[in-house]
Amino acid sequence: MTWRESLAPLRERNFRYYFASRTVNVAGNSMASVALAFAVLEVTDDDPAALGFVLAAHTIPMVVLLLWGGVIADRLPRTLVLQVSNVTSAASQGAIAFLVLTGAAELWMLIALSAAHGVVSAAGMPAMAGIMPSLVPREELQRANALMSLVKSSLVIVGPTISALLVVGVGAGWALAVDACTWLVSAVLLGFVELPARTRDAGAASTWVELKEGWQFVRSTQWLWVVVLGFGVLNAIHAGPWFTLGPLHAKDTIGEEGWGLVLSAEAVGLLAMTLVMLRIPLQRPLLWGMLGISLLGVPILVLGAHPTLLLLVVVAFVAGAGTEVFGMGWNLAMQENVPDEMLSRVYSYDMLGSFVAMPIGQLLVGPLALAFGSGEVLVVSGVVYVVTCFLVLLSPAVRRLPRVTSTTSTPAPAAP
Repeated sequence: MTWRESLAPLRERNFRYYFASRTVNVAGNSMASVALAFAVLEVTDDDPAALGFVLAAHTIPMVVLLLWGGVIADRLPRTLVLQVSNVTSAASQGAIAFLVLTGAAELWMLIALSAAHGVVSAAGMPAMAGIMPSLVPREELQRANALMSLVKSSLVIVGPTISALLVVGVGAGWALAVDACTWLVSAVLLGFVELPARTRDAGAASTWVELKEGWQFVRSTQWLWVVVLGFGVLNAIHAGPWFTLGPLHAKDTIGEEGWGLVLSAEAVGLLAMTLVMLRIPLQRPLLWGMLGISLLGVPILVLGAHPTLLLLVVVAFVAGAGTEVFGMGWNLAMQENVPDEMLSRVYSYDMLGSFVAMPIGQLLVGPLALAFGSGEVLVVSGVVYVVTCFLVLLSPAVRRLPRVTSTTSTPAPAAP
């Protein structure tokens, strides 16, 4: 496959505008976390607990409302849902920027605005996850997903650095103002994505009935619920031992700079595998995906057992590549096998399982490290991570799920 063929999805008008919209949006998001952190610290005189309150204010309503957000994204045009979400996000981020710049910001204001952002994200995320099959032909899904991943991986590497430069140069408020503008530009670009309007029968099901339909699909689809259940464990380990305990253990072994290099190596590995996925078709998406994500347990194990910088950089690079293989495989499995009319709902159940598990790992890892030692907890966590991946692969439905190779499917026609 040539590089020209790898870029084929960009010949689709709808995908081209969506790609531009998401590029702008991801650029803003990659800068927002750093800018928001410094803005909160500026407002609260460096109170570390305050940042936790602001972040929790965003996460809690998003998790609570995710399932209803999936119903909304399946009922209404997904481009409309995304536009409303983006405009509302621009308003909340713009309000935070204005308050910080004028010196009027107080902690309760930032918490309230972050909560509003979390509410609209609950609908925007399932809509974004479910829109891809409407933008490109089925045979272009892998390359389309790879192009989106390429943008995200690239900007995640450079975005925080740019944000930090903005914070130092002009202040956190202006950095947040830039993020607010990217939400607006993203919404405008989505206006050029023309998909047919969705129609609902007069006797359309209630929200609760549609939620139940989505749950029944998840429960009756073995490969789906097995992977989601497995990731309940995997995400708890990733959020707890790796991202919470990892920096503390690294500080005493490879140092803060070494930890930064390890995370950068993981991001570079992800980016490198994205380029591979642009050209090489991924067959058996969940088989290779689970094998790929199992590699993420290796750096957790190495950090606990033998924290040598060079070895950690190498295994982190490989783990990043494996993470991209799973991300690609999971999106292909969902987009090719879940009916479009319930795709956002099913994604919302998947997201709910992911987000709910993360605080568990974050809360448990501290007491466990105090009781048994951080190195020991990391070693056991790495082993459990790999074992969980192989337990998921015991399911024949996961191992044998094929690609849907029909080339007769085409993107939905543009609205007149």
